[in-house]
Amino acid sequence: MSKITKLFKTSSGSSRSKKGPSAQEALFKLRETEEMLTKKQEYLEKKIEQELATAKKHGTKNKRAALQALKRKKRLEKQLTQIDGTLSTIEFQREALENSHTNTEVLKNMGYAANAMKTVHKNMDLDKIDELMHDIHEQQDVAQEISEAISRPVGFGEEFDEDELLAELEELEQEDLNQQMSNVTLPSVPSSKLPSRPVSTRKKVEDDDDMNMLAAWAS
Repeated sequence: MSKITKLFKTSSGSSRSKKGPSAQEALFKLRETEEMLTKKQEYLEKKIEQELATAKKHGTKNKRAALQALKRKKRLEKQLTQIDGTLSTIEFQREALENSHTNTEVLKNMGYAANAMKTVHKNMDLDKIDELMHDIHEQQDVAQEISEAISRPVGFGEEFDEDELLAELEELEQEDLNQQMSNVTLPSVPSSKLPSRPVSTRKKVEDDDDMNMLAAWAS
């Protein structure tokens, strides 16, 4: 049995015996782990820089010391790569747990609101509500009828037909027009013949001159 399998079995056995951690407690632990690994990253990066400086320092003068420094640098870089992967996994797990915690809170608040709505609607009778709305519509109809009755004109004028009154008015206007036409006097036409218009003397003289000039030209 591997150590990892044994670890999971031990964890599952203990989880059955007691209640598991809350989401907030788990998030706190994950943040602590992230902070610890981040510090370890910074430490390894500094150590890698130191080993690289040692390798450059010895160079070809002391190849053995230089190679040892490069080997330590490679091991440190491998650890740094593993920590990077671990941090990515923890970050993913933390985000998933945060989202799960948020969803849990949202669902809890939605359930709380649903229960509040049930409490509010508990004392409401749908039959009574329908009856109330029916009474409201009925009273609105009564109010509308009252408004129409108040606004309807009443009195003497309603006893006569408006079309008959308009026809009588047209007859009166026609009688007045006929009366005005009968009072108009046309001028008399004269019996004697009108005198003819005299021919202008100047025009006659011009015509005679034209005829004389034409005769002279022809001879």
